[in-house]
Amino acid sequence: MADAGWPGCAKSLTGVVLDMCGVLYDSGEGDGVAIPGSVEAVKKLKASDLRLRFCTNETQATREEFVAKLGRLGFDISVSEVFSPAPAAVAVLTERGLRPHLLVHDGVLPEFDSVDKTNPNCVVIADAAENFSYQNLNEAFRVLIGLEKPVLFSLGQGRYYKETSGLKLDVGVYMKALEYACDLNAEVIGKPSPVFFQSVLTDMGLQPHEALMIGDDLVNDVGGAQHCGMKGIQVRTGKYRPSDESHPTVTADGTVDNLAQAVDMILDQRRGH
Repeated sequence: MADAGWPGCAKSLTGVVLDMCGVLYDSGEGDGVAIPGSVEAVKKLKASDLRLRFCTNETQATREEFVAKLGRLGFDISVSEVFSPAPAAVAVLTERGLRPHLLVHDGVLPEFDSVDKTNPNCVVIADAAENFSYQNLNEAFRVLIGLEKPVLFSLGQGRYYKETSGLKLDVGVYMKALEYACDLNAEVIGKPSPVFFQSVLTDMGLQPHEALMIGDDLVNDVGGAQHCGMKGIQVRTGKYRPSDESHPTVTADGTVDNLAQAVDMILDQRRGH
């Protein structure tokens, strides 16, 4: 019988899904910095028989710009391997005939070029960073409150993330403000949405039990993956905090120091070490 726990479960894996910020690198000035050992860890996974995808809530740049930045940090990643919320949001907006008012980072605006934004009938918010001003939040509020059936999409629902300069508030904080002001519940696109995780699994051609997620965010990465039936491993890098290991509702299947250690443990199991 296969070992269901970590790291024994690695023997029966077919695919691995990696979070990016806080696992591969820490964002910050310029391109940010690669987390020690992570470039080599990605190379090892790519050289193995495992299928690999990258699943991020990054919404400060287009996927193309994001992948180019990671390339400058030494990572060999292609756009087709990266799943991020903006393209998923565009698909939802198009399918439902919705015209968004956007409260997003300037860097991700090109992802929405194909979408009609005249006379908006919904609001899309993402990690807008400096664009989260009172004026811009109030404008989004006014659009929502003026709609007969207000619809708010949030690209992710993180509370905070880590940059090289320290922790930064994430989109979830502003999502909650608009939910409270308008008395509604946002539709989350991105982690931890089961639909988002399922889109990655579908692309890989895998069932949830065949894949494992590695992330630094206990609730959105690990918990989101577990909710879909995947195993979830947390790294002690990025936004990890020691209190995560005694979280009241989410318990990682395993906790490792960093991506390099996780990959070595996975590959050792598969080699029968």
